[in-house]
Amino acid sequence: MGKPIPLCALLCLLLFPCGQVILNITKVEATSNVHIVYLGETQHDDPMLTTNSHHDMLASVVGSKEIASELMVYSYKHGFSGFAAKFTESQAQKVAELPGVVRVIPNSLHRIQTTRSWDFLGLSAHSPVNTLHNSSMGDGVIIGVLDTGIWPEAKSFSDKGLGPIPSHWKGVCESGKRFKAKRHCNRKIIGARWFVEGLVAEYGQPLNISGNREFFSPRDANGHGTHTASTAAGAFVHNVSYRGLGHGTIRGGAPRARLAIYKVCWNVLGGQCSSADILKAFDEAIHDGVDVLSLSIGSSIPLFSDIDERDGIATGSFHAVAKGITVVCGAANDGPFAQTVQNSAPWILTVAATSMDRAFPTPITLGNNKTFLGQAIYTGKEIGFSSLIYPETKGLNPNSAGVCQSLSVDNSMVAGKVVLCFTTMNLGAVRSAAEVVKEAGGVGLIVAKNPGEALYPCTDGFPCVEVDYEIGTRILFYIRSTRSPVVKLSPSKTVVGEPVLAKVAHFSSRGPNSIAPAILKPDIAAPGVNILAATSPLDRFQDGGYAMHSGTSMATPHVTGIAALLKAMHPDWSPAAIKSAIVTTAWRNNPSGFPVFAEGSPQKLADPFDYGGGITNPNGAAQPGLVYDMATDDYVNYLCAMDYNNTAISWLTGNPTVCPTEEPSILNINLPSITIPNLRNSTTLTRTVTNVGASTSIYRAVIEPPFGTSVSVKPNVLVFDRETKKLTFSVTVNAAHQVNTGYFFGSITWTDGVHTVRTPLSVRTEISQPYIDEN
Repeated sequence: MGKPIPLCALLCLLLFPCGQVILNITKVEATSNVHIVYLGETQHDDPMLTTNSHHDMLASVVGSKEIASELMVYSYKHGFSGFAAKFTESQAQKVAELPGVVRVIPNSLHRIQTTRSWDFLGLSAHSPVNTLHNSSMGDGVIIGVLDTGIWPEAKSFSDKGLGPIPSHWKGVCESGKRFKAKRHCNRKIIGARWFVEGLVAEYGQPLNISGNREFFSPRDANGHGTHTASTAAGAFVHNVSYRGLGHGTIRGGAPRARLAIYKVCWNVLGGQCSSADILKAFDEAIHDGVDVLSLSIGSSIPLFSDIDERDGIATGSFHAVAKGITVVCGAANDGPFAQTVQNSAPWILTVAATSMDRAFPTPITLGNNKTFLGQAIYTGKEIGFSSLIYPETKGLNPNSAGVCQSLSVDNSMVAGKVVLCFTTMNLGAVRSAAEVVKEAGGVGLIVAKNPGEALYPCTDGFPCVEVDYEIGTRILFYIRSTRSPVVKLSPSKTVVGEPVLAKVAHFSSRGPNSIAPAILKPDIAAPGVNILAATSPLDRFQDGGYAMHSGTSMATPHVTGIAALLKAMHPDWSPAAIKSAIVTTAWRNNPSGFPVFAEGSPQKLADPFDYGGGITNPNGAAQPGLVYDMATDDYVNYLCAMDYNNTAISWLTGNPTVCPTEEPSILNINLPSITIPNLRNSTTLTRTVTNVGASTSIYRAVIEPPFGTSVSVKPNVLVFDRETKKLTFSVTVNAAHQVNTGYFFGSITWTDGVHTVRTPLSVRTEISQPYIDEN
């Protein structure tokens, strides 16, 4: 075993916010002696030969093959070459000096990040002509999920009606504690593996001592992995609701796709994942034959570089994409603040979270007969008119007692009453205040907070209703102006459709990209608020095996499912083509025609840094007309433009690479978006589009220039025929004024009258600062 991590350090750095299931996986440096030795692309076709070379390299440093075998944690031998092992610092230094070693880095730890959503996205099972049916619901496509495992008994993973396992599958189903391969794998869950050696070597003690139940097997003790897997590819399950709300049929985006489960995150101190385990899962998934990979796992700010294996996700996903596997990751949950987006490499499809056209209004009726609508997941009995109080103290700060997270009440003050409190925090403050009020004998809680639609029930169905500050202030004025204020709390209802507008979620991380501002992130947005899906019975929020969770973790499998549908319809499309189709056809408006807003302080119209191309539109993405395609060479140009080391790039790609003397422009990377972070006077860039629609077609450019710029496209007409499949055009952007500005947004859209291929355009003018003579 490796050295144990100091418990206080883990508690300080790794715990989830109390009770929170908006699961943004945060990475921290490990302090143990596990290191990852990264050797780049595999140099042999024989995996056994590769593994033997890893043992020989380790033995050359530690003295014998016997010792090397004891110290070896993993051998990475399929998608890339390298190994994880336990070293002293001096041994790690010796390995780093050996020929062929790209880098030796310490292991690191990570933390983990519906009945309506698919109809909202236009994939109703009742429509015979949408992408869901045109793709045979994703049949034949294999989705790999790196997460906390799976609860195989959930009805979402039934294989009823599925045909044989796809012939390109090469993976296995591994047995373990309470998971039997022959019983729990089927034609839906076709593979299940678990990777824990990296975490065990770091943690240095039994995993179950944290007090959270865990299984050394693919079985999910947390619920997060079951939720994401069922959202991506769950089968149809009828008559499902969450505590009576959101009633309907749940399913995944690609209900006939198959699932390959890679358990890399463990129910320790809130949920932990090791880079060594994540890289091993990528390595095996590439070998196993998955078509799409879904990771609701993220890193933390500041980010590691794209070629730094301490991330694990950027490196592993590069190799996966190079093998034609689309990798979908969450943008993280650190919004609404700028530059917090994670998983920012251009080969990753990065997903932001939105709400959808569903809400759970909860009536609050005051004694003056005025009724306000809050939001809650409360389906208990109506709380008839009861006394309503707001805790206040004497002195200079009378409001201090009414702060939710530090609520100061006693039984004589609260018993039998409903309490109003205010907070600037989210879930943790709501739950802690509810516990205090319930313990003191209160019958209900009204929480005034920043507007946000992510909801969780309070303990034991205790009524806690959320309102914004405006409504909270009006209720407070009623309390202060009335001798005996009273209130009635009614159960929540489910409302869907046009009255409810989708918004970018308050928690969803925002751009611009902190590593490479010229690479737009996030790429796309999808429903990630109050998503109902299967979960583990050990999930603290579960109700009958289902739970309603929020986070970019929930948005990610929506896009994963859509990517699987596109792969089924267009098996020859590259990951870049799938990403382009999704980005360029996205919605900027709600189905009712109203624009999409972004929650925050204040709420505002959403822009590309909130939602990338917009809200994913799967029916449009299935027939995009044109795509911006890329291959490994394009990603190498990006790495060169980022000024990464030639040697590191060569080992990453497996081919000798010498970046050109004249550094490539990052603006010319063939993305389906254009972001210019430093426009001074004028700049010209290029893009190449591939026709995937009718062989004979004519597209014309429609330009929406960002404020303060002029934009021209040459040529502004693209003519495709049977011989001409690809065409290149240039874009020139001129600054109209010599001033420093923030970002302004526009677009370049190609249309042939049938297809609309929209490229988001984000520009910030940044004029050089004038010389200041200090004399």
